[in-house]
Amino acid sequence: MIWNLASKARAFRFVGHQDIITGVHFSPSGNLVATSSKDRTVRLWKPSIKGESKVIKAHTAAVRSVAFSHDGQRLATASDDKSVKVWSVPRHCFLYSLNQHTNWVCCARFSPDARLIASCGDDRTVRLWDTSSKHCINCFTDYGGSATSVDFNPSGTCIASSGSDSSLRIWDLRTNKLIQHYQGSNFMITGSSDSTVKILDLLEGRLMYTLHGHKGPVFTVAFSRGGDLFASGGADAQVLMWRTNFDTKPYLSVLQQHSHRATVDPPPHTGAGFRGSPEEQQQEDLSSYPPCLDTTLQHIVRQLDILTQTVSVLEERLTLTEDKLKECLQHQSQIIKEIGQPGPRRRTANEGHLSG
Repeated sequence: MIWNLASKARAFRFVGHQDIITGVHFSPSGNLVATSSKDRTVRLWKPSIKGESKVIKAHTAAVRSVAFSHDGQRLATASDDKSVKVWSVPRHCFLYSLNQHTNWVCCARFSPDARLIASCGDDRTVRLWDTSSKHCINCFTDYGGSATSVDFNPSGTCIASSGSDSSLRIWDLRTNKLIQHYQGSNFMITGSSDSTVKILDLLEGRLMYTLHGHKGPVFTVAFSRGGDLFASGGADAQVLMWRTNFDTKPYLSVLQQHSHRATVDPPPHTGAGFRGSPEEQQQEDLSSYPPCLDTTLQHIVRQLDILTQTVSVLEERLTLTEDKLKECLQHQSQIIKEIGQPGPRRRTANEGHLSG
């Protein structure tokens, strides 16, 4: 589905893949959309009403992810055939393959300058590849489960990777070390099977917000190019659009307002090296506030959680009502259609005796 957010125009619905679609990525110029699927193919779509696409027979197993390079000239695909492949976008042809993963590859992404590719997979590794030599130049293995997703920061100096063990790790490519925070990008968003979206402040190494809205696992999250919006998509068949307003206040001000929640979130799994323990920092930051503020904030958060749950239930009921109404209308239309068709002629009593 291609949605026009500016004019609220009707969405484009493209049909072509023969199995579950696993990845969608816009080209930098916006004139192409690449999709990957379990049907082992990648398709390049023109985002127009016609919905035309070019098919690339990409792998010998399900394709898990697809991503454009930042110049839009190449595609990187990751597959259950344990390989990462790179393709030419203008020529729609295969260029080369990267083959050192020992299990399914879940994700592959280009660095901003396209000189590196980061990939991760079910072999519990995150691998870094040189696109010139086609060699694996580094392998990070600090995972207790599958490495599910990976991406570069905007400056290309770090990569973030998530794991099936509910962890998030940030690696500094200049030192090849696991780090907690870095300069250049302030925030990170993550989606989880616990139905939440989380906002992390990377400069401070803290979890800032836990966002509730999805009614099932959250599969994907992404910032807009300008960073003023972000989107999340999940198993509840919803795409939610969020406005980025968490950096409009000084960080300490935000921390003072949100340090205590009704449900305390665990610290983000971004490695060691916190600037003091969270408890010590909260005590320092809240020392100037009256004790009643904690109770008041907890009450407000509980009420907001109740409101969120109520709206979620109402949305679900509305969806069920709409589906039931649609089903009734289809049934009514079928009845009217059947009534309008001439049925078989009934035999009279005389005809029955004659036939006997």
